[in-house]
Order: sequence, then C-alpha cells, then structure tokens
Amino acid sequence: MLEAANVEFALRGLHGASTDAIARSAGISQPYLFRLFGSKKELFIAVLEGCFARTLEDFRGAASGKSGQEALAAIGEAYGRAIEEDRTMLQGQLQWYAASVEDDEIREATARGFGRLVDYVETVSGADRVTVAQFFAKGMLMNVLAAMQYSIASEPKDSWAARLAEGCRED
Repeated sequence: MLEAANVEFALRGLHGASTDAIARSAGISQPYLFRLFGSKKELFIAVLEGCFARTLEDFRGAASGKSGQEALAAIGEAYGRAIEEDRTMLQGQLQWYAASVEDDEIREATARGFGRLVDYVETVSGADRVTVAQFFAKGMLMNVLAAMQYSIASEPKDSWAARLAEGCRED
C-alpha cells in the first residue's frame, strides 16, 4: 500500500494524488485506506518517512566499514546511482520539499528525516560542518540535474550541466 502511495504521490504530489487510485493500486478499499491512515496527508507523511528511512539504510550500507572521506564518497556515489535509477524516489523527494513550503506537519516530518541523514553523515565521516554542508549541497544539485534528466553520456562535455556534474564528483 505504501508503495502504491509512493508512486501516486511522486507523480501527482499531495494535492493532486488520488486516494482512490492508491487504494485501487494497493488492492484495498478507499475507506480501509482512511481507516489505516486517517487522512491523505498522514499517508503522505508515512510515505516520506519510509523513503527517508530507506535512504538512511542505503547510506549505512554504502558507508559500512568506511569512515571519513571514504565514507562520504561511498554515500555520494550510492545516492547518485539511486536518484538516477529510481525516478520515483527522486520525484517523491521533490514533492516533499515542495509540500514543505506550505505545510507545517510535512515540513517537520521532512526536517526530521533530513536531519537523521545529516546526523549520520556527520557521525560516520567525522567531517566538519562546512564539509557536511557542501556534501548535502552537492546532493541537492545532483537532484536538480537528475530531475532534468541530465546524462553524462548524452551531454556535451563542455556544457554547463557537465561542468556542474563534474564539480559534484570532486572532493
């Protein structure tokens, strides 16, 4: 059910998503969906919390046995692959950030999830605040490039997108 909701919310956002479509895709009734989650917003928050939890687990897996710059590089590479390979994950993130602009509950849930990622990266890397901030800034830039479906294989090597992507790969 959460996977069906994830796809619908990623494509249409909180306000455009259809709980009827989510219920049908999950093979349950819409009233049962509301019985479980109470509201569409509560379901949206459950999906975003689950995605942040999966991202944290991906970070942990990538950094396993590593520390410092080696851990940062491994996490960055794993995240880059994830957003390029899983368009739903990328679209979902962009929807959460957009919904956070106007909704306190969503903003708080998004901040908690993002904060857990920051805490983990600080702990595993031992990096200073500037390095951690730059690491997450590169991640957000990677989101933007991935949203525009930038591909290193199809872009001219001297394009603005290639220059930015290359900057994301440098330490």
